[in-house]
Amino acid sequence: MSIRQLKRQVIQGLKIVIRYGLIVLNDGFICIPTNPKLVMFESFNGNDINDNPAAIYRELVAEHPEMAQTAYFGVKPRHYRRLQEQYPDIQLVKRFSLKWVWLMAHARYWVLNSRLPNWWRKNRGTTYIQTWHGTPLKRLGADIEHVAIPGTTTENYAKQFTQEASRWDYLIAPNAYSREIFKSAFRFNNHFLAVGYPRNDVLYRDNRPEVVAQLKSQLVGDANATVMTYAPTWRDDDAIKTGQYHFQLPFDLATFFNHVSAETVLVIRPHYLVKDHIDIRGFEDRVKILADVDIAQLYLITDLLITDYSSVMFDFANLDRPMLFYAYDLSHYRDQLRGFYFDYQAEIPGPLATDEGQMMQALDEFAQANDFAAYRPKLAAFQQKYCEWETGTAAQQVVAVMNGGFQK
Repeated sequence: MSIRQLKRQVIQGLKIVIRYGLIVLNDGFICIPTNPKLVMFESFNGNDINDNPAAIYRELVAEHPEMAQTAYFGVKPRHYRRLQEQYPDIQLVKRFSLKWVWLMAHARYWVLNSRLPNWWRKNRGTTYIQTWHGTPLKRLGADIEHVAIPGTTTENYAKQFTQEASRWDYLIAPNAYSREIFKSAFRFNNHFLAVGYPRNDVLYRDNRPEVVAQLKSQLVGDANATVMTYAPTWRDDDAIKTGQYHFQLPFDLATFFNHVSAETVLVIRPHYLVKDHIDIRGFEDRVKILADVDIAQLYLITDLLITDYSSVMFDFANLDRPMLFYAYDLSHYRDQLRGFYFDYQAEIPGPLATDEGQMMQALDEFAQANDFAAYRPKLAAFQQKYCEWETGTAAQQVVAVMNGGFQK
């Protein structure tokens, strides 16, 4: 056995010992009644302060300023300093620290958008609000026929999902379509909150010319730029090994800029695991890689969204702006990797390009009119189906539910 292998085994052993120690502590702590004013938030397993939990937090503190003292975000230790500097007004606690264990055990509410480990138990007095993080196009949880994620099997993946979902007291659904899928994919039988996504409230509040211009100036350096955002989906099977992933831009940047206006800026929104591996050499002045910016701000500055199978299409539709779908691996993704819940080619509200040439033709069309006029009826139907519960008041409605628990 090499020194590296021995070191890895020692570290893994220490993690197991620490985990069981924390479990024992938690099992003792959860016997104590909850604090009715204590709320624990978490976004994407503690990687950031964003998405639906952040929107609910801001609404909660706006309605109850005193709760800024008793509401916390759990964050991963390696992100703690960065997030503390970025959000000095929010109380942060390092995940799986002793303080985090104590707070999680006594919180009246957990508000999360991703899963907790199944071995972590909650207090009987804790209400778990799961916000989730997208309208599903790709199959989820127990509905996935073949899981391609390294280190797990399809059976175990489904089991983990359904075990976790059984702990959720409330699950937010953005539309009736999602509610039915969540019932199946998560085997969820508790209470749905049919309110839309809190993270999208800002799209109704801030979709004003002066706000958009200010954001464009801040994020891309030009208030008058035409912003095209490329936001591809996460590809489960694009792994080098566990924890390491590929990313190769599926179109040539020089060709791209030959088919758009001179004032166009390309924003790339990659998954955080690959954000440091994208080659934009030679185009630094016209390409911005914005992996950490609140995606709602990117929606607001975007004049044309370029995506594939990502759930960004459903959120962006709230703004009634054009979309281009560049699905260069459609047959593989649809038929082999994840599978779709609906007829993708029939329902997407914009041109479909399955190779780079088709993508450039669509960009030429957009350059002429800043829109895809032929797809306006499809966009209207898409909005009716997938944005039906979005009114800009989702966070308020969630906090209204929470208010009852604060009195107990």
